[in-house]
Amino acid sequence: MIKLENVSKKFQSGKVWINALDNVSLNIDKGELVMFKGPSGSGKSTLLNIIGCLTRVTNGSYWLDNQKVSHWPDHFLASIRTEKIGFVFQQFNLITGYSAWENVAIPLLPLGLSKKERREKALILLETFHLETRADFMAQELSGGQQQLVAIARALINEPDIILADEPLSNIDIKHAENFIQIVNQFKTQGKTIIITSHLRSKIDELADRTIYFDSGKIEPHPNFSV
Repeated sequence: MIKLENVSKKFQSGKVWINALDNVSLNIDKGELVMFKGPSGSGKSTLLNIIGCLTRVTNGSYWLDNQKVSHWPDHFLASIRTEKIGFVFQQFNLITGYSAWENVAIPLLPLGLSKKERREKALILLETFHLETRADFMAQELSGGQQQLVAIARALINEPDIILADEPLSNIDIKHAENFIQIVNQFKTQGKTIIITSHLRSKIDELADRTIYFDSGKIEPHPNFSV
């Protein structure tokens, strides 16, 4: 499903170029749960954003479902994100001033559904996470754990084949972390392809099919650091 060949990514900071990824090659099969581990700045989140079609490669190729998408136009990449990929961001990225259900329903906007249809679909997911009573609360009125669950519901609203989660446990308490782990396990049994970045040890590690370690923009087969 996912294939990366000799992928590099450079960012410019002032007059300095930073190699966020350096010649990374990787295959991820449909239905795998893969952990990306490594210290801050190791390149794991950059690679997650490339897989999610949020960031373009500087060099190399990215294949998704046997299609080379690494140099596709922006509007095609936007369609892929809408149809195939659900994101759970580290900082949740909920929109203040919008209610919980409106945040969940944001990915439905390009589909042209009515407000009533969007709300109905969002409420079904919020009920799954026991948040139906918070549907009309503004994002900023929710606890950190509730915001995380809203972010997860948003990631699932389009029933994506691929779920990408960037440090999902770093900003929530133990109770909501355990809830998230149960949800991940459900995704896995449904055959979703799941990629999670983390620098923490957790019970998700036990669910993973494999763990890939990163350091200084490269995959480390034998990491000499602890995560």
